[in-house]
Amino acid sequence: MNTADPTPARSPGFDVLFSRHLMTWLQEQRTSLAFTTYHSNRLFLVGTKADGNLSVFQRHFTRSMGLWASDQSIWLSTQFQIWRLENVLRNGPDEQGFDRMYVPRIGHVTGSIDVHDLAVEDDGRVVFINTLFGCLATLSEADSFEPIWQPPFLSKLAAEDRCHLNGLALRDGRATFATACSTSDVVDGWRDHRDDGGVLIDIASNEIVARGLSMPHSPRWYRDRLWLLNSGTGDFGHIDLETGQFEPVAFCPGYARGLTFVGKYAVIGLSEPRHERTFSGLQLDEQMTRRGAEARCGLIVVDLDTGDAVHWMRLEGAVQELYDVTALPDVQRPKALGFQTDEIQHTVTAQVDDRTRIWAGLPK
Repeated sequence: MNTADPTPARSPGFDVLFSRHLMTWLQEQRTSLAFTTYHSNRLFLVGTKADGNLSVFQRHFTRSMGLWASDQSIWLSTQFQIWRLENVLRNGPDEQGFDRMYVPRIGHVTGSIDVHDLAVEDDGRVVFINTLFGCLATLSEADSFEPIWQPPFLSKLAAEDRCHLNGLALRDGRATFATACSTSDVVDGWRDHRDDGGVLIDIASNEIVARGLSMPHSPRWYRDRLWLLNSGTGDFGHIDLETGQFEPVAFCPGYARGLTFVGKYAVIGLSEPRHERTFSGLQLDEQMTRRGAEARCGLIVVDLDTGDAVHWMRLEGAVQELYDVTALPDVQRPKALGFQTDEIQHTVTAQVDDRTRIWAGLPK
C-alpha cells in the first residue's frame, strides 16, 4: 500500500501489497479481478469489502492457467481438466458480504495437454489453445479434445510443443487471432527462437500478421485494436494489422502474461522470471537492468491514454508466477469453492422455478 502499511493482506507463505488507490479504483470501476498462478496452484479472486478494504480470496486448483469469465460463470484450465464454475449467489450477498460464490459444476478431462488461453465464443462453444499439440481445440464428449485449427507452418498434429502456441483472441465473438513463440516445426524447437521468433496469426486466413515478436502472450481484441504482451521485451502494446508492426504503449516490470481490460485501463499480469534458459537471455533482462528494477509478481493497471501504470498489486513469497487475469464486471467481492476442503460436499443449490432458488448447507 505505502511505506507505512507495507503488508495490507497476508496469507500463509506470501504477502499481498498494493498501491494506495487500488481499492478505490476497483469500486469506481464496479469490478473485481480473477487471476491464476500455476506453479503455486491457485485461483485468486480480488474485490473490495463493504468497509472499503481489499478482499483477496484464493482456492487451490492444480496448475491453474487460462481464464474466461461471463456474467455468472468462470472457465478455468488446470493440469488435465477444464472446469466451469457457476455463481450460486443469485439473490444478493451472503452473510459475509460476498456477492459471488463460484462453484465447480462441470469438469472436462483433457489429459495433460498444457492448455493455455481459453475462451467461450458467442455461440457457446468453448475453445482453447492446446499448446502441447500446437492447435486450437474445443471440448469433446468422447475424446480429450477436438482439434479445430493448427498453424500452417506445422506439418502434423503431434504432442511435441513445436512452436509454443499459447495465446487466443476473439473478435466479434469468434476465435480470430493466435500467438506462438516461433514457427518451428520440430519438437521443442521454439526455445531456439525466443528472442525474436514470435508471431501473431490470423486463424481464418492462416496469414502471419506480425513477425519478430519476443515470446508474445495474451492477444486481446479491444476497442478495434489487437493488443498483446511482447513478454520477452517487457512491452505491452498493439499490432498495426496493416503493417504488422508492434507499437509499444507501456513497459511491464516483470515477465508479462495475462491481459484484460476495464474501461480505459489494461490490467496486466506479471511474473518473476525463472532462472532457466526459457526465461533468461531475453531483452527483458537488459531492460530491467537499465531501468534499475527487479522483476516482480503481481498486477499493474495501465491507463491506455497515457501508458502510465496507475495502480499495482505485488505478491511476495511463495507466489512468483501468474498466467492469466480477467475482469469480473459488476462484482464487488467474489469467492469460490474448491476441492481441498469439504465445503463443496455440503453446499447444495437448486433452481425451483424462475423466481425461487433454494440453498442448503447440509450438516457435516
